[in-house]
Amino acid sequence: MTTERFPRLDDVSLGETRDTLHAYARVCGDWATTCRLPRKHWWQGSLRPALSGLTTGVIYAGVDFELELDLRRSELRGRTSDDDELVEPLVGQSAHALAARIGDFLTASGLDPASVPAVRDATTEATGANYTAGCAQTIARAWADVTGAMTALRAGIREETSPIQVWPHHFDLSMVWLPGETIPGQDPNDPENADKQMNFGFTLGDGMVPEPYFYVTAYPSPEAFTSLALPAGTTWRTSGFTGAVLPYASLIASRDPRGYLLDLWNVLLVAGRQHMLAPAR
Repeated sequence: MTTERFPRLDDVSLGETRDTLHAYARVCGDWATTCRLPRKHWWQGSLRPALSGLTTGVIYAGVDFELELDLRRSELRGRTSDDDELVEPLVGQSAHALAARIGDFLTASGLDPASVPAVRDATTEATGANYTAGCAQTIARAWADVTGAMTALRAGIREETSPIQVWPHHFDLSMVWLPGETIPGQDPNDPENADKQMNFGFTLGDGMVPEPYFYVTAYPSPEAFTSLALPAGTTWRTSGFTGAVLPYASLIASRDPRGYLLDLWNVLLVAGRQHMLAPAR
């Protein structure tokens, strides 16, 4: 069955469903951060989009395992290389309870209890009773469509790009372009602050913009960047952060959402190349 591309995200339970899934993603991200070797830009702690929702990918930690937030079925799934399996229904329970179930499952499968991450305060808050499986399914479909567009953008970039990933701390889906240049005066051994970069992202809403939206930011942000003319529906934001912002509702109102999104991203990528890269000698 073919599902709607770029589905509407105006369910009344979106906020609480988003916040509940955000808390669950933090739990999975804690496992990835604790059990993986460090990578630059904290890539070891991000999650990867999957057809059904989000996954840690395989984590190699003595007991090799994977955690998946299956939003199509509203289940947390855990698997180990020894074929042990956990299936935990997602019903709006606290993230602390979910973390405990994962810890019990993996230690019973042979993982060293010392590898179990501490649950951060931010993940212990009670989740909303208005979490709904239907809204979670819609979020998964939207992520899949955005991921498909990001994959097409990434395929045309010759320089390094990050994985397409969901960040547990902000709960945004993003892909970063790294042109390979560093910022003068910054320690080159500190890539998070030294690497020039552009971030192409999508979030389900946050404290700065409550509705779902796309953003494109550059670091460092060129002075001339915000003078670039943007297509109708996209605006520059300079309060809280500097970047181009496209409300998701504006995107799906266009005739060709995917085409609009790719055109916007490519316009900004070209501008980034012009303003962020050193002139060729």
